[in-house]
Amino acid sequence: MDKIKVMVIDEQALFRAGVRQALSGQPDLEVLECDPAQNALEMIEANLPDVALLGSDLTSLSGIDLGRKISQYYPNTKVIVLSPDPNDQELFEVIKTAAAACMSKRASADELASTIRRAHKGEYPINESLMTRPKVAKQVLNQFRGFTKTLEGVAAPLTKRETQILTYVAEGNSNKEIARILTISEQTIKNHVSAILRKLNANDRAHAVA
Repeated sequence: MDKIKVMVIDEQALFRAGVRQALSGQPDLEVLECDPAQNALEMIEANLPDVALLGSDLTSLSGIDLGRKISQYYPNTKVIVLSPDPNDQELFEVIKTAAAACMSKRASADELASTIRRAHKGEYPINESLMTRPKVAKQVLNQFRGFTKTLEGVAAPLTKRETQILTYVAEGNSNKEIARILTISEQTIKNHVSAILRKLNANDRAHAVA
């Protein structure tokens, strides 16, 4: 079985080595290190990792900006952003990069390995993060309203149902509560959230070049 190639990109050599050591017991993972003082995108090009673990607190080029570039130029490399303390504003910015997940640097090795495997399979654990962060959902809703004003005819608008779901999340309702209110399944809600974030990423790219 081919191993999942993981590249750790962080300025702190001890952190990179620590992640590599923590994941060394996972037989299906191959871990590489990258010092962002080098050209991280060139390292991605040379190694084509399946998953990139990015420290969000880089000084030369922020992990969020680098994550956006990786998602744009190397879509087969799934991005997981590792933050010292992922707050609502940072999560919102990470969501817009099309990253698969945003995790605390304090996560356990098992949590990180599980998220890596899910990202490699094409899952987006970051969608679940949105469902539990009402303030972030409100920011996403406001972002779509801004797109509608500035990119008339270009933006991919939310459907009525997507707007309903996002509004309920922003009001602090759980997945289960929203499913009961709208009489739909929780899986249907998850599918709508995935569609919302795909549109957000597409609109964000369109806004960047408009």
